[in-house]
Amino acid sequence: MLKTGEKGAVLQRDKVTYAIVPHAPMGIVTPEYLRKIADAAERYRVQALKITSADRIAMVGVREEDIDALWRDLGIDPGHAVGACVRSVKVCPGTTFCSLGKQDSLALGAELDERYHGYKLPSKFKMGVSGCVNQCSENCIKDLGFVGKTNGWLVTVGGNGGSRPRLAKTLVEDLTQDEALEVAARVIEFFERNAKKADRLGKLIERVGFDAFRQAVIG
Repeated sequence: MLKTGEKGAVLQRDKVTYAIVPHAPMGIVTPEYLRKIADAAERYRVQALKITSADRIAMVGVREEDIDALWRDLGIDPGHAVGACVRSVKVCPGTTFCSLGKQDSLALGAELDERYHGYKLPSKFKMGVSGCVNQCSENCIKDLGFVGKTNGWLVTVGGNGGSRPRLAKTLVEDLTQDEALEVAARVIEFFERNAKKADRLGKLIERVGFDAFRQAVIG
C-alpha cells in the first residue's frame, strides 16, 4: 500500500483504490490535455473523473498496479494535492477573458505557479489570484491572495477554509506585478522560517501578531 502522496496517489475510502491529480496550471487545459485524460481513464478503467475545487481533474478509483503506467501514458506532472507544500494556485480568467478584470491574473498566477507549486514548507499553503474584487478564486480563504484593482494588486494573508476557518486580512495594496511577486517571496520565506508543523499562515500571524508580521515582510 502506498503512503499518502507517494507517486502522486491518495488512498480512497475503499482502502484499495487511489486518486491521482495531474497538474493543470491555473486550471487551463487544452483539447490535447483532455484527450489524454479521457483516453487514459478508459484504458485503465478509472471509476470517475472529478473536477476539484482547485480547478484540476482528479482521476478517482485507480488500481495501485496501474499507477506507474497511468502516469507514464499521461506524460503530465502530478499536481501537489496533499502534503506540506504549496498546493495549486487557484486563478480566475482576469483581464485575458473576463470583462470585469482589472489586472492580469493569469500572468501573475502563471509566475506564482512556476515558482512555488510543490515548494516544500512546514505545512500546506494555498494561494488565490483574482483579477477583480469579486474574488472568484476565493482569496478570502487562502493563505496568500492577490486581488486585482484599478491601481494594482491588493495582497491578503492568513485566510483558511479548513476545520477552523478564518478570513484573510489585507496586507498591502496598489502593487505592480513585480512588487506582488516580491511580497509573495517574503511571505513564503517568513512562513518557511517561522511556521510550526501543521501551522497555517493565519495561525502563525495570530501567534506573532499582525503588526509584527507586516513589519517583517513589508517593513
